[in-house]
Amino acid sequence: MGRLRHTLVVASLGLLAAGPALAADTLRVLAPTWPGYAPVFVAIDKGYFKELGLDVDMRFEDDRSNVLAAMTRGDIEVDMRTVGEHQGRPRDANTPGVIIGTIDKSVGGDGVIADGSIASIKDLKGKTVAVEPNIPARLLLQLALKKEGMTLDDLNIKNIMTPDTVAVFADSSIAAIGTYEPFMSQAVSSQTQRNGKMLLSSKDSDIIIDVIDVRQDDLKTNPTKYQKFMKGIFKAVELYKSDPAEFIKTTAPHYNLSDAEVKGIFDTSLTFTGAEETAKLIGTPDKPGTLYAIFDTVMDLNVENKAADAKLDVKSQIDSSVMAAVSGAK
Repeated sequence: MGRLRHTLVVASLGLLAAGPALAADTLRVLAPTWPGYAPVFVAIDKGYFKELGLDVDMRFEDDRSNVLAAMTRGDIEVDMRTVGEHQGRPRDANTPGVIIGTIDKSVGGDGVIADGSIASIKDLKGKTVAVEPNIPARLLLQLALKKEGMTLDDLNIKNIMTPDTVAVFADSSIAAIGTYEPFMSQAVSSQTQRNGKMLLSSKDSDIIIDVIDVRQDDLKTNPTKYQKFMKGIFKAVELYKSDPAEFIKTTAPHYNLSDAEVKGIFDTSLTFTGAEETAKLIGTPDKPGTLYAIFDTVMDLNVENKAADAKLDVKSQIDSSVMAAVSGAK
């Protein structure tokens, strides 16, 4: 992958209209600065949502607490995060938001980068490791430590915001950082004095899946709106399969990256989940999909590392009705 730029343009949360849920043909979306959510931007720019009679406003917001607050106030209808982030504190059984679908899987886009002097996970014992609470890299780190008979308590954990990865990696007191793309590659390529390397990667795990989380009240009132949303996303994923260059060209400006940089991330970091794979992951009301077992595995990890206060019931956190309608399943 080519050298990535050091700065991404992140839209302000304040640009979203406040207040209760909007009309039945409108959706407001917040998501982190992660290229896996590109199908939404492509569906907006290509008019796929418009063709379905849907108006979608998509903005970046990396601070999860801001997103949860916006969801609770009714400022947005849709949040996109990983399964693990969905589960994290302060979510409980009464927190707004239910999973209706997936959009991508991380296959290298999340991981832990380390100083060149760190040869293995064991070398991190007693060292300072920076990582944002409740992001995929923290779970990957936790799993790797378990295999070596270690826990997060064996490290000196420094909490950071992921967009600060590049600046944090410049600090020689930080042995490693749990992060995600594009910040991961930016840090390694820009801080050459660290001789940085990829220590852990989501390429070797199947638990990092990005989900589409929506307000239960609006879903109940306007179910067809969310069916249209998923259809628009799937049409964008199909464009990526048939004409990746056009998909990438449409995506790049939203992340302030070049076409080559976006292609590099797509080639090495993630795969989009189209209609067929999403249907298998979500399942139907009568036959739960494979996401249910993944949800429980990640839930146990989050409770163990205190990223979540209590175990959530997966049956109350996934609503398969939208995908059942989209796929024609029963």
